[in-house]
Amino acid sequence: MVLMNPPSASRSATPAQARRVLVLQGGGALGAYQAGAYQALCRHDFEPAWIAGISIGAINAALIAGNPPEKRIERLTEFWELVSSPVPWRPTLPNDYARSLFNESSAATIATFGVPGFFTPRFPPTQFWPGAEPQALSYYDTTPLRATLERLVDFGRINDRVTRLSIGAVNVATGNFVYFDNAKQEIRAEHIMASGALPPGFPAIEIDGEFYWDGGVASNTPLDYVLAEERTSDLLIFQADLFSARGPLPSTMQEAAEREKDIRYSSRTRLITDQNKTLHNARKAVRDLISKLPDDLKDDPSVKFLNEAAKENTVTVVHLIYRQKDYHGTAKDYDFSRLNMLEHWASGERDVDLSMRHKDWLLQPQNGETMVTYDLTAEEDRVAAQRPTTTTTETDRSI
Repeated sequence: MVLMNPPSASRSATPAQARRVLVLQGGGALGAYQAGAYQALCRHDFEPAWIAGISIGAINAALIAGNPPEKRIERLTEFWELVSSPVPWRPTLPNDYARSLFNESSAATIATFGVPGFFTPRFPPTQFWPGAEPQALSYYDTTPLRATLERLVDFGRINDRVTRLSIGAVNVATGNFVYFDNAKQEIRAEHIMASGALPPGFPAIEIDGEFYWDGGVASNTPLDYVLAEERTSDLLIFQADLFSARGPLPSTMQEAAEREKDIRYSSRTRLITDQNKTLHNARKAVRDLISKLPDDLKDDPSVKFLNEAAKENTVTVVHLIYRQKDYHGTAKDYDFSRLNMLEHWASGERDVDLSMRHKDWLLQPQNGETMVTYDLTAEEDRVAAQRPTTTTTETDRSI
């Protein structure tokens, strides 16, 4: 399915004709899933007018917004090949247990030696620095990331506002969540770095005298920002999440730690979408009620106020969530091995291609509803339930 170029907003427009937005959650090494998803979206002629990201989602967002369309996949590939270079081998592993051992060893390599073009361990180690020194507050130095961003991202293009870019971070001193938005300010490499400065691994980033940490400390999805910022143009949002709020009950301590991380960083995405659907439907109900009032009441100041407050756009959210594998563990977000990077990338492509099979999601009007969400995870679970149970790998799965 090829998406049409969006015209101006219209109540009769289909989702495919709305303003296109790409929303990217944080998740470290899992972020290759978002790169694969974007590559697949390009095959379906989806060029976002607005990209919002947090943490690794902010880095992917900058690589996309900071390059012309014909160079974006090349830049994403260059970045992900660079950061997966410490463990470049792709062994053939007989089962999930062997894969788990491989993942643990590759994550240990990353933790010990760092990631080229991204972060390096501090030397001397953090504990040997005086307490008042910034080096005593994080285990790694992210200076290499600045050089990588300045090489792969055209910040002049970002600040020319060809594509809107919104990046989430947290002010360390106030605890307030903030967004750096090229629609409102100049974006530099340090803004992207701030969004991914997850403590205590990475240091806070100073911007104009204030220090910032990873946006995932407060909220790991920028969806609520997008919905709050835009209430005029119709929106078609592809949201690529890296942690799932849903999961099985843990049976080991390691599984418990992994499940806790999933819950913490999933940021209650479904709750946000459900709450916004309720709000959108409430505004629609207010408009419907006002339309039934006698003409003499429609001029009442309170009615005029409510009528203005109830104006809104239509929103379609296609929700993509990276699916947990049995051989993943608590280190999945910093296991930058080439094997996992390629698997995450392929998963993103596959999920978008699966979504695009549902032509009715994007080519039919929304039947009066002002916000509609489509959940690929629920659809995949339904399809999987209809198939015989088999043991498969990522490379031989088909939907």
